[in-house]
Amino acid sequence: MPQTGCVPAPRATNRPELSAFLRAMRERVRPQDVGLPEFGQRRTPGLRRQEVAQLAAVSIDWYIRLEQGRVGVPGTAVLDAVAQALRLSEAERHHLHLIARGEAPPARHVPAPASQSLRKLLESMSATPAWIVDFRFDVLAHNAAAVALFGPGFAVGTNTAEPLFLDPGARDFQLDWDRIAREHVGNLRANLARHPDDPRLLRLITDLRRASSDFTAWWDDHTVQQRTNGTKRVLHPAAGVMTLHYDVLAVQDGSEQRLCVVTPADAHTEETLRSLVFQQTKLRAVN
Repeated sequence: MPQTGCVPAPRATNRPELSAFLRAMRERVRPQDVGLPEFGQRRTPGLRRQEVAQLAAVSIDWYIRLEQGRVGVPGTAVLDAVAQALRLSEAERHHLHLIARGEAPPARHVPAPASQSLRKLLESMSATPAWIVDFRFDVLAHNAAAVALFGPGFAVGTNTAEPLFLDPGARDFQLDWDRIAREHVGNLRANLARHPDDPRLLRLITDLRRASSDFTAWWDDHTVQQRTNGTKRVLHPAAGVMTLHYDVLAVQDGSEQRLCVVTPADAHTEETLRSLVFQQTKLRAVN
């Protein structure tokens, strides 16, 4: 007799449907659709099983057993990797989870643009570098003062963690690089705990681990941190050394966006920063 009070594990209930669905989805995707070369004659249209396995980063044996309905209950993350490899729509991803796990997939976090009111706030802070990021550190909006400080490469759609670890010039600009970089690692690990299946976040972490030994070392020591405020020094190529306060403020609307603001920590920096900002011709928020 089952124990009362226990939550039953998900159970897939339609293995023939799973097999037929995966085969149909695989056969409709051409190798060139996913950046794979097409060599030789193919007996059936679409991708081969080993190609799906390669794209989803799973073993060919595991994928064959999945398509045959012989892997028990697969995890949500690996199903999402298969869904991405097969270029499934959101409705098809939902269906895959239902027939493979017997339950709906976890809802994906849909990035929300910075609100109009926040963009107006950025615009009003014409002399103060400010920008908005999501939990992946992707920049959603910024003002012209932020560009004056960080340079024209600081743009909507860029990720603040990537250049910090991958651009050799970041260590010259960020004079407190070790501390600032480690704070980013700690934040990314904390954010991953809340969004363990987010493909963009997982890809970012994988890429940084592959490319940066510092990131890998700090990631492997399980640094966890919420970056909220502090002081740092930067070496601007035109303005020299500046000492800045930084504050990271949570946007309390469920979007997990953060408003990041940099302010001068001393009179010299205040004068230097003001001079930099007012050399810009477009004092407006970018969205």
